[in-house]
Formats: sequence, C-alpha cells, structure tokens
Amino acid sequence: MKNLQLLLSSIIVIGVAIIYGAHPSVILPYFFDFTVENLELKNIFRAVMGLYLAFGIFWIYGIKSASYWKMATISNVLFMGGLAIGRFVSMIVDGWSDQYGIGMILEFVMMIWGMYNLKKDIRK
Repeated sequence: MKNLQLLLSSIIVIGVAIIYGAHPSVILPYFFDFTVENLELKNIFRAVMGLYLAFGIFWIYGIKSASYWKMATISNVLFMGGLAIGRFVSMIVDGWSDQYGIGMILEFVMMIWGMYNLKKDIRK
C-alpha cells in the first residue's frame, strides 16, 4: 500500500511533464488560455518537464529499491506540498482556479498520504 502513493504520483507527474514540455507551443494552448511562442517560455516549460520527469522516475526507483523508498517518499512529500502551498497562495492572492483547485486538493492529499506512510514506516 505504501508504494501506491509513489506510483500514482509518478504516473500523474510524468503525464503532466509530457503535457508541459513535449511541444509547448502546440499542446499547452489546448489546456490553457495562452500561447507559447517565446523561446524563453518554451525553455521554462521544458525545464519544468525535466524536473517533473526526474522526480517521477526517482519515485519509481524508490518503489523498486527499498533502500531509496524513504528518500523518494520524502521528496514526494516536499514536491506535492510545495505545489499545493504555491497553489494555495495563488488562490488567496489571485482567486480560485477551477483548473488547478482540484489539483491543489489532490496535492495536499498526496502530501499527507506520504507523511502518513513515512510515519507508519518509522513505527516498524
């Protein structure tokens, strides 16, 4: 059960990485109300893709290698918590986003689930 949190996170984050970075000028206008034509903006989205892919792959490695499970779960808690807190700040400052509001809630859930798994693992 403790690996399910990492597996779901990996699948979602790798999928989002591909959406953000595979071909930002073609894919992102379908999801957002803006176009990506600027070279620097394309670079930013591809850098985000690289970070998301790196974390997603590391979490999968943490599932396969018991010695990396704790480190993978800690990084997942930090990643999901960081996203959720950033979105929460945006919600307070900028208003509710239907597109990302649900994501923020799910990120908080993943963060808490990971913290629960870490706490449960410590008790063993």
